[in-house]
Amino acid sequence: MNSSVHKQDGLATLIAKGRPFIKMHGLRNDFIIVDGREEAYQPSQAEIISICDRHEGIGADELLIIEPAKDSSRDIYAFVRILNPDGREVEACGNATRCVAWLFMTESGMDVVTVETLGGSLACRKSEAKQVTVNMGYLRTQWDEIPIAHAMDTLHLDISAGPLHDPVGMNIGNPHAVFFVTNLEKIDLKEWGPRLQTDPLFPEEANIGAAQIVDQTTLKLSVWERPGSLTTACGSGACAAVGAAHRRGLIRQKKIKVMMPAGSVGIELLADGTVEMTGPVKTCYRGYLPVFT
Repeated sequence: MNSSVHKQDGLATLIAKGRPFIKMHGLRNDFIIVDGREEAYQPSQAEIISICDRHEGIGADELLIIEPAKDSSRDIYAFVRILNPDGREVEACGNATRCVAWLFMTESGMDVVTVETLGGSLACRKSEAKQVTVNMGYLRTQWDEIPIAHAMDTLHLDISAGPLHDPVGMNIGNPHAVFFVTNLEKIDLKEWGPRLQTDPLFPEEANIGAAQIVDQTTLKLSVWERPGSLTTACGSGACAAVGAAHRRGLIRQKKIKVMMPAGSVGIELLADGTVEMTGPVKTCYRGYLPVFT
């Protein structure tokens, strides 16, 4: 018997026992995507942490699990669970939605799909080559919708840290506080983001954005995301930043280019009060998750 062939076959069998996944990213905001529609997938918190770990696991900003649609009364393609690297399930992620929507449109041959998340149902459509447009829904501005710990004017939240002060509170499937600055390059969000994220004012914590108005159609943005990382791009954060700038009267145009460390997305405030985001998607690779024993 050829021992090399025997070992190769054995290894292939071992690998194939794992759960298939695909890794994608939107502006370097990366995701491990698992299809759990036919065979349910419910990893433990420890497994999620291990999978997302960039040294001991595959590494990702979030683990996404595709499940059958929860709302059978609507034309929804699938439900997507969004799990942070700490195992916490979150409501929404714009970059993740673009990625799974691209997969769904590729799978179905359709140009338009609706993706269901904890944050709501999001209509998605193909845009340019490898670009997806997502209707992210409504920007919620009431203090108890964000949520804030107590009643407060959400256009001027009473919270600050270092050079960051007087933010706008918003929610677009997840909570955001947007601080406007004159020079984004001078803001060390790694220092100030963690203490703002976990401030008692935010009972569910918050994504912390620092935004600089470039002109009436462009702004720069950096976001410190829950559960605690400086992201290269944040789709929901871009929506919140444009909405916040519009609420403050800092911009009046409805179509805005949002520049982030890894690239740009286009944000449009629609007449019905919803927000559309357009941005790129890219496939990294496919593989098998490890078998946990």
